[in-house]
Amino acid sequence: MTMSPSPARTPFIVRLGRSFNARSWQMAGLFAAFALIAVPVMHLVLPPDHPLYLSTYFITLTGKILCYAIVAVAMDLIWGYGGILSLGHGLFFALGGYTFGMYLMRQIGRDGSYQSDLPDFMVFLDWKELPWFWAGSDNFLWVVLLVLVVPALIAFIFGYFAFRSRIKGVYFSIITQALTYAAMLLFFRNETGFGGNNGFTDFKRILGYSITAPETRVVLFGLSALALIGTLLLARFLVTSKYGRILTAIRDAESRVMFIGYNPLWYKLFVWTLSAMLCAIAGALYVPQVGIINPSEMSVGTSIEIAIWVAVGGRGTLIGAVIGAFVVNLAKSWFTVSFPEYWLFFLGTLFIVATLYLPQGIVGLWVKLRQRARRGGDDLAAEAKGASA
Repeated sequence: MTMSPSPARTPFIVRLGRSFNARSWQMAGLFAAFALIAVPVMHLVLPPDHPLYLSTYFITLTGKILCYAIVAVAMDLIWGYGGILSLGHGLFFALGGYTFGMYLMRQIGRDGSYQSDLPDFMVFLDWKELPWFWAGSDNFLWVVLLVLVVPALIAFIFGYFAFRSRIKGVYFSIITQALTYAAMLLFFRNETGFGGNNGFTDFKRILGYSITAPETRVVLFGLSALALIGTLLLARFLVTSKYGRILTAIRDAESRVMFIGYNPLWYKLFVWTLSAMLCAIAGALYVPQVGIINPSEMSVGTSIEIAIWVAVGGRGTLIGAVIGAFVVNLAKSWFTVSFPEYWLFFLGTLFIVATLYLPQGIVGLWVKLRQRARRGGDDLAAEAKGASA
């Protein structure tokens, strides 16, 4: 008896590509073309008085929001599909920023205020040498590795003990908030070697190029856009795979998933650690564009805002997280300039309205409107057909 050969397994790159449908690939291609071709031309080639010229302010603001959108997608992965509400994702974002900020501080060299090989804040505090954890911080590839490893390691250790103890719901949210608040207090201290309440700033160069040069800013903008597309592609691949279906089942009925033989610990731990790494990548891209990183990025309010982005855009949709990040942060930019004293009231109202009246967020509202319009069109077609009969 001859055995039929087993079917060949579809290559990973093919399965990854199938995560996006044709329309999604078209939208991603248009967005990439805008970020990598149109933006450089409109910022570097066109004169400032041209109506299509993009200012440095636009490049910086949009690049910053692109980084926030990556964080929002990372939050949607664990909250929208895993049912894990974290109020401490600002910690992983800040860790990525601080890690890459160490490299940027070392690149200042003797161009600082004190003309020393040590960062200015260390000279001010009368430090004589770099702390041990700054070793290798002048090596770009080593720092990139640390950006991924340090947040992932902290997230893995914390998540392992939390998920093994089956801590979830509001208790998990409170613990993540407490962890982030404790880290913020630690980074505020001068003796920790991270600049205290001032953090890291006054960056000069990145890979030998001026960090304020228009060309550098355009490159960082393009990298942020590509990172967002890659994050969406990876997230879509995960949630449409067998792993994603099991993760969603754990979100909806964890005890039943355990009953049929799956261990939720490793599924939740993987997506939690991956989400932390994505936040760290966003933080590393954020710092050179904004020019500063300090402990305020670990504040409770920052982490709560991340959850609001996802809730407003649409939890469990991925693209809704991106929309929410853009809508809320563009509104924040306008409110904090025009009505700075009312921004927090607006943010709280927005979250309440989204929770009570838009449980599926902006994406859910759009889907409902399209369905209603489609039903209306079908009814009109049916009436016209009946009248002609």
